[in-house]
Amino acid sequence: MKILSLLTLFIVGFISVQAAHISGRVTDEKGQVLVYASILVKGTTQGTTANKEGDYFLQLNPGTYTIVAQYVGYSRQEKTITVGEDNITLDFQLSIQQFNLKEVVVRPGGEDPSYEIIRNAIKKRPYYKNQLNTFQCEVYIKGQLQLRAYPKKLFGEPIDFEDGDTSQRKMLFLSETVARYSVEKPRKSKIEVLSTKVSGRSDEFGLSTPQIVSFYENNIQVGRNLNPRGFISPIASNALNFYYYQYEGSFIEDGREINRIKVTPKRRYEPLFSGYINITEGDWRIHSLQLRLTKASQMELIDSLNIEQLYVPINNDVWVIKTQVLYPAVKLLGFDAFGSFVNVYSQFNIAPTFERKFFNNTYLKIYEGSNKKPAAFWDSIRPLPLQAEEVADYFKKDSLEKAHKDPHYLDSIDRRRNKPHLFPLIATGQLFYREKKREIYSVNPLLETIAYNTVEGWLGNFGGSYTKLLDTIPGFRHAFSIEPAIRYGLSNHHLNAGGTFTYTYGKKYFSSFSLSGGKWVYQVNNTNPISQLSNTIRSWLFERNYAKFYEAWYAQFNFSKEVGNGITVFGGLKYEDRIPLENTTNYSVGNRKNVQFTPNYPIEIMAENFKRHQALIGRIGISWLPGAKYIEYPDRIVNVGSHYPLFTLSYRKGIQNWLGSDIDYSKWRFDVQQNLDLNLGGNFRYKMSLGGFIRRDSVAVIDYNHFNGNEILASAEYLYGFQLLPYYKYSNKNRLYAEGHIEHHFNGLLTNKIPHFRALNWYLVTGANALYVDSDKEYIEVFAGFENILKIARLDLVWGFDKDKVSAFGIRLGIRGFGKL
Repeated sequence: MKILSLLTLFIVGFISVQAAHISGRVTDEKGQVLVYASILVKGTTQGTTANKEGDYFLQLNPGTYTIVAQYVGYSRQEKTITVGEDNITLDFQLSIQQFNLKEVVVRPGGEDPSYEIIRNAIKKRPYYKNQLNTFQCEVYIKGQLQLRAYPKKLFGEPIDFEDGDTSQRKMLFLSETVARYSVEKPRKSKIEVLSTKVSGRSDEFGLSTPQIVSFYENNIQVGRNLNPRGFISPIASNALNFYYYQYEGSFIEDGREINRIKVTPKRRYEPLFSGYINITEGDWRIHSLQLRLTKASQMELIDSLNIEQLYVPINNDVWVIKTQVLYPAVKLLGFDAFGSFVNVYSQFNIAPTFERKFFNNTYLKIYEGSNKKPAAFWDSIRPLPLQAEEVADYFKKDSLEKAHKDPHYLDSIDRRRNKPHLFPLIATGQLFYREKKREIYSVNPLLETIAYNTVEGWLGNFGGSYTKLLDTIPGFRHAFSIEPAIRYGLSNHHLNAGGTFTYTYGKKYFSSFSLSGGKWVYQVNNTNPISQLSNTIRSWLFERNYAKFYEAWYAQFNFSKEVGNGITVFGGLKYEDRIPLENTTNYSVGNRKNVQFTPNYPIEIMAENFKRHQALIGRIGISWLPGAKYIEYPDRIVNVGSHYPLFTLSYRKGIQNWLGSDIDYSKWRFDVQQNLDLNLGGNFRYKMSLGGFIRRDSVAVIDYNHFNGNEILASAEYLYGFQLLPYYKYSNKNRLYAEGHIEHHFNGLLTNKIPHFRALNWYLVTGANALYVDSDKEYIEVFAGFENILKIARLDLVWGFDKDKVSAFGIRLGIRGFGKL
């Protein structure tokens, strides 16, 4: 690597001797800098971009060139220079674009001339969308996010950026990336990261998303999670239903007439842009645009986003994008932040030849050493100069990063982080760090530690974890953890203890295995359909002991291994000595008349508790996600999903006589699930399952086919359970059952038409859950509700139908990020 670095520096130095340095500043007539103005060598796609201070530089070999400065909304300026060996200073001062108004007579009730231009652009949209079916280019990406202000405290805790800087204005994030972007439509694309850096984080990788926000698409995705429905292009096939247009004149550039069109949404709270789009006359292509999204565009997370694009001709018929800049701004919880994310495209090859299998499941590849380039390398390839605050941020944070590795500093960070805080101790659990040894300790929150049920009475369930990170890879890729736990019931006086050891590893694909053992208390349905907290509330306050428990000595081994191409294999072996438990207390605060606790077994399917027995169970399965895409880091590969369904097949076997096992059965399950993005139509999710017993010679109630029911206000996990189904009513050992769950998330569709209500930004959601066991056991429930309430909550009205009769009605509340309440 040292030899390669020296060779790179030698080549860069040789080139700099042969080329002259052209630099300058781009301003308007009043001397105001034009941020990210484009500088081009006329007749080519070679060029650069000015920074936020208007400064630019480029290197040219000796010769005569015409240099063009452009900025959307301003008249471009050309200057001819002769380049020798001396450096040249070349400033540009652009004037606001003057538009020529055509002599058009618009009669009362007549149509603005912009509509004819837009209709022509819409007709040509499919052609330009598919014109470059194949291309390859290089992209320079720079992203920065800065604060204008922030609160002193958040949720009662002081805000500390650990940099000693208490000023309100600071750089939160700064990164640069140079990538090669290859496309073969309709679906093939690949990003190769050649060099990348993040200020103050030398082991991380910067932004690597050079995809072009193409307004030739009907529906446009800008970033992630800004709007799950996407946004409608001003030249989409149905755009005339959504936008007003106004002709503001035209200007001439290289003999071409460019029409400037003002774009205005017809309605608020639709996923629409506002601003300006410039369309060439005659061939009706996009020349440039300045468009804006706001909260009224149904954006999430951020308050506004400005988008600027500039296209340039690569030949008489083909134009390519030169620059794309996104300007986000957000105000949230007292934080006021703004940023800019600029992409500069260069070295377009519109007829590349790709090697066989060049396009594969890896859509983003980050090369070894891409984040280890020296400063001299970046100075030689960066297409736009850093501004003063960016230079200062690199210097400051890179210096801090070195200082932060000092053992004394790590100790001070640990002392500050490890102070106990009330909210984590009660609700989420507290983490404690030892940075020098790369160790993390955790303790479970009080809400998980103290509980009540009719079997153990009040109980203490004390647990936590110890994690050792074995390398520097983010995401716990190579680590082991130990999770001990102890549990004692004050009513039955049983002491239980257990622990789990988990090891995660994988040079390329993710793998893990775990070993666990001890004596513990489990629910009869091992998927725990009712949480410990919910059962405590329902039992202690309302005499509803929904959860049914048993005790077991146990030992267990589990494994999971990704093998590539979207395939994961998994399995395990479990031994349990299962001990029945009975109620030992009937205490409750409610103490309501005519309400009694039920026995500690599923009375829907049992007349008495099970007998103590032993069980040895093996399981194995495989899941397949066709078309899975991967991010390939130098040291690992990460699965980032697919447009296709996930298929999972599993097999479970109860092994008789081994280790005294009393059970003898085999059963299977097949699942299909998918998340379908319907763009403006919303999001459709489904999960379908088939399963049943192949053999059932000796089946304990714990091994039945159980379904995740729900009889409390807190919702069951969506797509994985039922909202009104009694917990054990349909548990069975049938040879075949079918289960289905569907949901449609409208993501603002329909609700954005309701005045006043639409400002709440609540989203309609509907769906159904169904279960078939046999002709006498059929159950369907349908629901409708609203989500995105206060950004985190969802409220559903649910109707249950048992054998075609309405059997139940209820309200269910879900809180995003809190799992089962």
